[in-house]
Amino acid sequence: MLAIQNALGPLFALILFGAVLGRIHYPGGDFWARAERLVYYVFFPALLVHTLARADISGVPLIRLAVVCLGATLAAALGLWLARRRVANDEAAFTSVFQGALRFNTYVAIAGAGALHGQAGIATAAVVIAVLVPTVNLLSVACFIGVGALGRTGLARSLFELLRNPLIVACIVGITLNATHIGLPGWSDPILALLGRPALPLGLIAVGVALRPAHLWRGSRALWMSSLVKLAVVPALAMGLAWFVGLDAVSRDVVLLFTGVSTATSAYILARQLGGDAELMAALITLQTAVAMLTLPLWLVLAG
Repeated sequence: MLAIQNALGPLFALILFGAVLGRIHYPGGDFWARAERLVYYVFFPALLVHTLARADISGVPLIRLAVVCLGATLAAALGLWLARRRVANDEAAFTSVFQGALRFNTYVAIAGAGALHGQAGIATAAVVIAVLVPTVNLLSVACFIGVGALGRTGLARSLFELLRNPLIVACIVGITLNATHIGLPGWSDPILALLGRPALPLGLIAVGVALRPAHLWRGSRALWMSSLVKLAVVPALAMGLAWFVGLDAVSRDVVLLFTGVSTATSAYILARQLGGDAELMAALITLQTAVAMLTLPLWLVLAG
């Protein structure tokens, strides 16, 4: 427990630091909105390409890892869809519930993997990102289509944005460089290493800045149901599948980090752009980020 607290504590401290900066509106203007875009489109993709291109994934159980990640995610998605009339009062709210239960905060998860297991954890986390990011994005778009929130124009735009998602592109590039044994020739290695360093600290602070405590007063059933699925049901499914297929300790911990962490802050933007319940989404991000500081270490202790 002490090792887990020492690994995750600094990450949550940076999120809280970001919450303080957001509360006092420092440094002001649209600084953090621009900083988050820089992390999302430049720093974090550089980190993923650098990690995947150089990673020795020969020891990563790719098939079993995919079975656990996809199994838990798809089971939760199916369960939510079948129970959609019970968990949300309207279709817009359900899309936010769906995103809140399935999306994950990549910055916290990969930072936690590195803090717990070093380069082996980061390499495994990069593989999980390559599996889950396209899957979760496709499921989210499918949810909007299923409830009829997207017209033809909205559908085309969403699919186009999915194809140019910087995390998906970075995963494809990194895996290709690794599989072809090209690696990172010349100066590309140190350049990407330098570009990737600000990704996690800036990303974690930006998570804190994006929190909106005022939205928690909403307190609807949808808010609590989505958070229950995200922070309890999905990691429980993942832990059960990890035990069933015999995942090693590093892979199991990384899977729990991705399935048990709070939802992604980018879900708010998608909810606002595609006709979801943006206010509910902001409340989900805030509540889950706060509660995950308690539940995520507990899942890792239980797994260990």
